[in-house]
Amino acid sequence: MIELNQVHLTYSAAGRQVPVLAGASLAVPQGESVAIIGPSGSGKSSLLLVMTGLETPDSGTVTFDGVSLHEQSSDTRADLRRDKIGIVFQNFHLIPSLTARDNVALPVDIAGGDSARSRAEAMLSRVGLAERMDHYPNAMSGGERQRVALARALIHQPMLMVADEPTGNLDSQTGEAVADLLFELNQENDATLILVTHDPALAARCERQVRLHEGQLKSVTL
Repeated sequence: MIELNQVHLTYSAAGRQVPVLAGASLAVPQGESVAIIGPSGSGKSSLLLVMTGLETPDSGTVTFDGVSLHEQSSDTRADLRRDKIGIVFQNFHLIPSLTARDNVALPVDIAGGDSARSRAEAMLSRVGLAERMDHYPNAMSGGERQRVALARALIHQPMLMVADEPTGNLDSQTGEAVADLLFELNQENDATLILVTHDPALAARCERQVRLHEGQLKSVTL
């Protein structure tokens, strides 16, 4: 489903080059669940941006569903994300002027899909926000905004689900429910699931754990 081959990425900071990825390679077949672990600042979030075509590596290749991502135009990459990839960001990226329902329905509306409103309501109910659909992001807690972002990422039943600390802003009970949803969709839709997490219990639910260390990915022996 997705394959990284010898990916290098360097950022410029304070006049110097800071390596983030240094020959990172990873192959994830369709339907597998993978946890990416590693210390803060090791580049895990940057890795997810490269995987989803939101960041262009300095060298190396990223292939998604048989397509070399970074050989495509930015519009083509955006279409792939809209149609086939669900991304849950740490900082939500919700639109302040839209209600929870409208935020979740937005990807379906943009794609010209049917029943965006009812599909958004069903997904918000599934993440426990049936009573908050008409609320705006600034009237919601961090945990509620996280669940809205999750519902928006999953409304189109993506082939690839990518989540950056999906339970990091949630209490333990809500976090467990959100994790259950991710793994249910992983199984129901044979969707690939890639999680960045510091939570050992969440990582342990994945079929495989991979550690990012010094810019490279190493499988963890369980």
